[in-house]
Amino acid sequence: MDEHGALATPVDDDPTLVLLKVEEAARRLRVGRTTCYALIRTGALESVMVGGLRRVPADAVPEYVTRLRTAQRAA
Repeated sequence: MDEHGALATPVDDDPTLVLLKVEEAARRLRVGRTTCYALIRTGALESVMVGGLRRVPADAVPEYVTRLRTAQRAA
């Protein structure tokens, strides 16, 4: 809690983050970790390697959602 008694914001909800862990991206999308890895594997969700770590650019999450919405409108 902060000094006002409010719950502290979890780090993964920090809007200033540039790269997200896969689990953080999954939480933002409200999907499971396995589903998020499947989206990455198929290329639907962009990711990058930083050293040996898989990361999802923070802007890739809303871009993915925009593509989903566009595809569903066209269907």
